[in-house]
Amino acid sequence: MRSKKIRNMEEFAAVSGISRPTVSKYFHDPDSVRATTREKIEAALETYEYRPNIYAMNQNRKLTKNIGIVVPYLADPFFAEIARNIEERCIAAGFRPTLYSSHGDPSLETEILDGLRSLKPAGVLLAPLGRASDRSAVEKFCRDVPTVLFDSNIEGLGAAFIGSDNFSFVSQTVEYLTRTGEPPAFFEMKTPANPNANKRRIAYLHMMERLGFEPHVVSIPGEGWAFEEIGKRGALEILKQRALPTDAVLCSNDRLAIGFLSACYELGIRVGREPDCSLRVASNDDHPFSKFTCPSLTTAAHDYDGVSNRSVETLFELVESGGKFRSRTETLFPARLILRASA
Repeated sequence: MRSKKIRNMEEFAAVSGISRPTVSKYFHDPDSVRATTREKIEAALETYEYRPNIYAMNQNRKLTKNIGIVVPYLADPFFAEIARNIEERCIAAGFRPTLYSSHGDPSLETEILDGLRSLKPAGVLLAPLGRASDRSAVEKFCRDVPTVLFDSNIEGLGAAFIGSDNFSFVSQTVEYLTRTGEPPAFFEMKTPANPNANKRRIAYLHMMERLGFEPHVVSIPGEGWAFEEIGKRGALEILKQRALPTDAVLCSNDRLAIGFLSACYELGIRVGREPDCSLRVASNDDHPFSKFTCPSLTTAAHDYDGVSNRSVETLFELVESGGKFRSRTETLFPARLILRASA
């Protein structure tokens, strides 16, 4: 029969016959105590089924091991993938990450940042909403808590920004499409949820001018994060009206492209590089689902590992430097063109 439940470390130290400081030292690092002491503590753990409140222990440290990770929309597999990579790297380094999603809501993003302060985090990795964010709230948080921004940049905020080079994405897709067929139109939302979309449109206009082609930007109504639905609805209208000025389309992101491909299927329009296809579709991101669309999506790929690794490394450097860098740094990773059946 088991003994009574132990409520705290002081009670456990008393029943195990080990001093409170030694017990605490064991829970921070079992190898830091002598083997005989470790065996005695572990035998007592089996007897009393005691497990310390690691969260409370963490909060009592001057510098906790807590890491906050905030993304705009965790239901998006892109953010789920990059957050998974970041979490694994934090855990491997001995930190305790906590993941939050603002669900595209600026007021929730601000609420999350306010709540993170109570965790006394060693640092925070923040992918902000960007244009929709409450800049003053994010700015104040970054002053109070060591923060590295990733994926979505807000100029001047945070100690550093790690992300992808949007010009690299678009320059590769535009160059490929113009070299292999008609120059593409650019398919986007009128009110993009992510500031990267604006940078991609600007890159498209620049590349078309550089290559000597007339640009065609097709902006569809819609806002928020339901990109597939918005893309399909907008594409159905454009395609039914035969309003596309070219037989090649470059979508701002893969999720819009997935909606575009769905509209093409519904209307019986064949997409791809084969002679019986009437439309080519390419995009940007290499979304985790892009290889499974029909046809599979030609896209410019994020360096998921590069962004994840560098984001975590930069945050650790920031923590070790006392929470501040001499100046704000930005690191951009180039894209990699992946050719598939859609273009």
